[in-house]
Amino acid sequence: MCRSYKLLVIDDSQEILTAIHKYLEQKKYEVTTAADGLEGLKLLKSAEGGFDLVITDLVMPNVSGVGVIAILKKQFPGIPVVAITGYGEQPEALALEANADLVLEKPFDLDYLEQSIANLLSKQMVKES
Repeated sequence: MCRSYKLLVIDDSQEILTAIHKYLEQKKYEVTTAADGLEGLKLLKSAEGGFDLVITDLVMPNVSGVGVIAILKKQFPGIPVVAITGYGEQPEALALEANADLVLEKPFDLDYLEQSIANLLSKQMVKES
C-alpha cells in the first residue's frame, strides 16, 4: 500500500468504535470516528481531501446508517460504504436498497472486515484509473 487510506467509522457503540479504530490503525489506515450519523455527516462534509471509505452502523440515534448511506451516495457517489448491523435482515435490506457496497452482521471478524475494505478500495482504484 503506497498511501494511507482515510476511513470514517460511524457507530453509536464506543466499544465497537474503539475496536475497529485500533485494529484498522494497526493495519496502517488513517481512521476517524463518529458516535452517530449526524456527526458522521458533518465530518464527511468538512473533511479536507475526503474519505476513501465509510463504515457505518445502521441503527443509531439522530441520523440512521441508512440515512447516512443515502446522503453519502448522493453527495459522494464514489466512496464505498460498508454497513454493519446487529439487527438482522430488515436494516440489511434497507442498507442494500440505499446502495451500501457491503453489509456485515455483528459480530464480524475484523480480519474479514479489513479484507473487505482492501477489496473495495482496490476496485475503487481501478475505477479511478
